Amino acid sequence: MYRRSAAAAVLLTAALTLTACSSGGKADSGAKAKPPASSAAPDPADSPAPSAPAADAKPTGPVLPDAKLTPKTGSFTAQEKKYLSGRVPEKMDPAAVLQSGQEACQRVALTAKRDKDAATGAVITGEIPGAKDAITHLCPEQKPILVAAEKGFPEGPRTSPAAGTYRALTQASTCTWEAKSKDGSLLASGPETQPNAGDKITATIPAGTAEFNSSGCYAWIPA
Repeated sequence: MYRRSAAAAVLLTAALTLTACSSGGKADSGAKAKPPASSAAPDPADSPAPSAPAADAKPTGPVLPDAKLTPKTGSFTAQEKKYLSGRVPEKMDPAAVLQSGQEACQRVALTAKRDKDAATGAVITGEIPGAKDAITHLCPEQKPILVAAEKGFPEGPRTSPAAGTYRALTQASTCTWEAKSKDGSLLASGPETQPNAGDKITATIPAGTAEFNSSGCYAWIPA
């Protein structure tokens, strides 16, 4: 479920699922969850990116005032209006902007249904654009994913990390990490032994770590 290569076989199925959901149809209840993680990163819901404008995009020009945030038909809920506030370009249909947020929610929900770690990692890394605002205003039922994501961080270099034990949101055997002091000396690294695909990978960051760096681990959350 993690790298794009691992997701290729189910990409079409997931895309059709999203199409059915957005058109009012029901997703295939018989769809199977993906197998245990064996690659370095999740592919959230195997779905295409949200339609333009991106869910995390902020207008650079004039925006519609809140008083004019009305759809061509029907009405927006109070939470939808909060999501749209300051987000809709002056000459754009607010419903189109709302749709991008709804698509972000849908991607989080579909991914979390298969694997909550994958959904959490996708929010941490920004692989699902605009997930934070979308969850906050449009799909609060996904707040546990957001809460977990806000405690984590993506792979790569991280300065002055909080000491503690963290768990990688991947089960790939390629995940490696190291913690260094201010003078560049190695304080800790891992895994100590080569993990098997599917094993949980943890890292213990010692106090006094100036930089924590990891590769192939996708994202981390407190263990």
